[in-house]
Amino acid sequence: MNYNDFFGAALNRLHDERRYRVFADLERIAGRFPETIWHSPEGPREIIVWCSNDYLGMGQNPKVIGAMVETATRMGTGAGGTRNISGTNHPLVELERELADLHGKQAALIFTSGYVSNQTGIATIAKLIPNVLILSDAYNHNSMIEGVRQSGCDKQIFRHNDLEHLEELLKAAVDRPKLIVFESIYSMDADIAPIEGICDLADKYNAMTYIDEVHAVGMYGPRGAGVAERDGLMHRIDIIEGTLGKAFGCFGGYIAANETICDAVRSYAPGFIFTTALPPAVCAAAAASIRHLKTSQWERDRHQDRVARVKAVLTTAGLPVMPSDTHIVPIFVGDPEKCKAASDLLLAEHGIYIQPINYPTVPKGTERLRVTPSPYHNDQLIDALAEALVDVWQRLDLPLKKAALAAE
Repeated sequence: MNYNDFFGAALNRLHDERRYRVFADLERIAGRFPETIWHSPEGPREIIVWCSNDYLGMGQNPKVIGAMVETATRMGTGAGGTRNISGTNHPLVELERELADLHGKQAALIFTSGYVSNQTGIATIAKLIPNVLILSDAYNHNSMIEGVRQSGCDKQIFRHNDLEHLEELLKAAVDRPKLIVFESIYSMDADIAPIEGICDLADKYNAMTYIDEVHAVGMYGPRGAGVAERDGLMHRIDIIEGTLGKAFGCFGGYIAANETICDAVRSYAPGFIFTTALPPAVCAAAAASIRHLKTSQWERDRHQDRVARVKAVLTTAGLPVMPSDTHIVPIFVGDPEKCKAASDLLLAEHGIYIQPINYPTVPKGTERLRVTPSPYHNDQLIDALAEALVDVWQRLDLPLKKAALAAE
């Protein structure tokens, strides 16, 4: 028996379904974001990245880099093991305090990634509530889906952002415990959950709420705590989950809640207990980023300005920009091969990197490019992006809309 045949067959299926993923070999340049070195088959080449989740460029912020370098010099590179065995490094304690303060909660708990914080957080919380029913939005991230699945608890999927359907399910659950899990910003469709309506239903039917703010922390609200802060709703949500790896420019995930919930997860979650803690230098860098964004509004204001200009320029050029109320700008393609070909042409011939978004990340027939402007994408770069996209659309015979009139 040749075991490699099984793996080869699995890879062939991905190729046949046009789902095989190819990663670009990129080298970020601190201080020059979004300029990046692409290690292409022909050798290194400078390009512009238009799809980074380092939304505010905080990964190159001097305060953040300085905190990481100083802490690594003083405390070394690793955490030494799990918090249970090696103790909790002090920068991690300080980071959890910063996060609890950011979200107006009693406590916070750090995980090794945003994926793990959802996967193990949701599963652990649900398992600790006898006979709980989980109500999960149909568009929730894979990490949330896995958390629900691994809990082994009963679940109901409500139609995306559909409050009427959610209420039907809550009403049918009668007196059993209920946990509603949803995101604030859905990154592929770039829409926002009706958070206040969900909180109203949770109050009406005595349900707990768990919100994923990974695409919103740092980005929205007067201190960067997310959409729930912007809308004055943080106090109405039981568990807030976020990431340190996007707008905060570092690495790791977390939940923020009351002390009892965080302590219960700390005490029962395998994905927390049995894995090495974040290194002190990473924790110090993340804390520096959070502290900066709690008081600095420049990054958020500049970012929103850049997003608005990208949407306006691309729409005026006739490109099929999908509706979005957020900082994410999806451009509809609708064909997996052409989506990959568009990404390849942009990179090879225009020096622009935008990764293709194909099934299973999005449903078949809704393939797209996902553009994420930053505060550092200037007018010249935006104009160059529009010109490159129009060229690629024409070469691939993709439909362009009639250009909007200047008077409009």
